[in-house]
Amino acid sequence: MDKHIKKVNESQVQMIELVLPNDTNTLGNLLGGRLMHWIDIAAALAAARHCNNVAVTAAVDNLAFHKPIKLGEIVRLKASVNRTFKSSMEVGVRVEVEDIKTGEIFHSNSAYLTFVNIDSETRRPVHVPEIIPESDFEKRRYEDALKRREQRLREIKGIITE
Repeated sequence: MDKHIKKVNESQVQMIELVLPNDTNTLGNLLGGRLMHWIDIAAALAAARHCNNVAVTAAVDNLAFHKPIKLGEIVRLKASVNRTFKSSMEVGVRVEVEDIKTGEIFHSNSAYLTFVNIDSETRRPVHVPEIIPESDFEKRRYEDALKRREQRLREIKGIITE
């Protein structure tokens, strides 16, 4: 396949983290900042795998905490490039939590991040390889990513013109 075109599964990342005491607040819940850090790392790895280069975080969409993640639970972060643009890409991260005692798994969070492919010498944005969605699920995420991008650009334009 052309090196400027990649399939979604070529850059997917799955990270596993165990919530340890140093990761929690005084209630024994995972710190929100620690989860955001893990989300950013998973997304950065997927972006870097996609473009075979350094990619930097440009934006993080809304992140809501639906259910506390407790000390001792297993956190699974699944990151995937949803869509690419000229020098940027949207990466989706799904956070799932497993109760180690019961084996119950629940969806805790989802986040969408925008990454920019950066030339490490010039530190300027460079072209991102095209992504080809194959499954119906990947195609839906691909289309939804364009809608989110258009919304982000409308919001930025609104801020600039105010």
